[in-house]
Amino acid sequence: MSSDDLFAPQSPVSQPLADRMRPRRIEEYVGQEHILGEGKPLRDAILAGNLHSMILWGPPGTGKTTLARLLANHAGHQFITLSAVLSGVKEIRAAVEQAQQTHALNGRPTLLFIDEVHRFNKSQQDAFLPHVEDGTFIFVGATTENPSFELNNALLSRARVYVLQALQPAAIRMLLVRALQDTERGLGKLQLELRDEQLDALAQAADGDARRALNLLEIASDLAQDGKLPDKRLDDILSGQVRRFDKGGEAFYDQISALHKSVRGSSPDAALYWFCRMLDGGCDPLYIARRVVRMASEDIGNADPRALQLALAAWDVQTRLGSPEGELAIAQAVVYLASAAKSNAVYAAFKAAMQSARESGSLEVPLHLRNAPTRLMKELDYGKAYRYAHDEPEGYAAGERYLPQELEGARYYHPVARGLEIQIGEKLRHLRELDRQAGSDPEAPGESRE
Repeated sequence: MSSDDLFAPQSPVSQPLADRMRPRRIEEYVGQEHILGEGKPLRDAILAGNLHSMILWGPPGTGKTTLARLLANHAGHQFITLSAVLSGVKEIRAAVEQAQQTHALNGRPTLLFIDEVHRFNKSQQDAFLPHVEDGTFIFVGATTENPSFELNNALLSRARVYVLQALQPAAIRMLLVRALQDTERGLGKLQLELRDEQLDALAQAADGDARRALNLLEIASDLAQDGKLPDKRLDDILSGQVRRFDKGGEAFYDQISALHKSVRGSSPDAALYWFCRMLDGGCDPLYIARRVVRMASEDIGNADPRALQLALAAWDVQTRLGSPEGELAIAQAVVYLASAAKSNAVYAAFKAAMQSARESGSLEVPLHLRNAPTRLMKELDYGKAYRYAHDEPEGYAAGERYLPQELEGARYYHPVARGLEIQIGEKLRHLRELDRQAGSDPEAPGESRE
């Protein structure tokens, strides 16, 4: 836990560049114009010193901690910070006692900043509620996870959620230039000169993360020679940089969702891009291969059964050969699936049949469909009057019933007019016409079950 003044002197030698360059005034804060631009409610509240409890939700390096410090500084509040990763009951109690003392002395609340607030369990989150209610705390939590999934409703109802966005390359570049020119806290005394294309490369590699950008710049300053950074050294610095991909987190599910929807939407270019984004972020190719198999059945189905075969083959190649050979096979499957005819008819039929099975109870198998391996079963008419389809004209027993009597006329599978399902639909319509001619109409009014 720390309670510190934003302007307290700190050793520039021991501090990383990213910490030294933290904005000290709201005017120095870069990015997040959608919540801090002129006329925005949060900016007005900060400048007026009228603060409220809030949750700052955004990816790493977007200025959540910095913004919390600026809030406390502008309002003149004591600032206490806790890390949900490192703090427990003891630290929470100490923070409460310190805030209560401050409140008793001057009647002013303390701004309590909780980093990684989603790591606190329900009881720990609930422990802050009474002190938010009585004005002891202004609660500011920072999280990289979706608050609606990770935070208690009681806490969410008392705090407004602000979504912080990854910084654009132009904003990152501005921070880099500022750090190069700042002689007090930055690298100005080193007189390091970077070309425009080098600054752009650093800004792009930061991937919206200001902290990462300044860390890369600090490494670049260490490797510079006579105030210049050789391109070879810059390439070494940037090699191995990966994009944001928090496995199991928001970005993970957003990207797999984008991949799936691009395949469903028949956009091979977008599907391939999201596939590569996930690989670039460190996703296990086998996970993607499994999801591609799902896409083949859910969104293509019998419109092009080859899609499932190709998806399974890609999964097998990845299992047998690993990367990068397997990744290319998955890419082939992704592009094929995105380009193939689409049908969710089997997926919809499966869901409808499953719902029917769950809701209809334990219906008996019709006698003529039952197996009859013993004499007793035959005496009980098991299998009696069953018609062997191969002995019938066209290999189809027109008018035969296969569903329980209570579900006669149920229809789950509705082929679409795309791909191979055009022919499947035509075949099924022909068979139903044979049923009608045989005096059996499975689509009798009132009996159809979608």
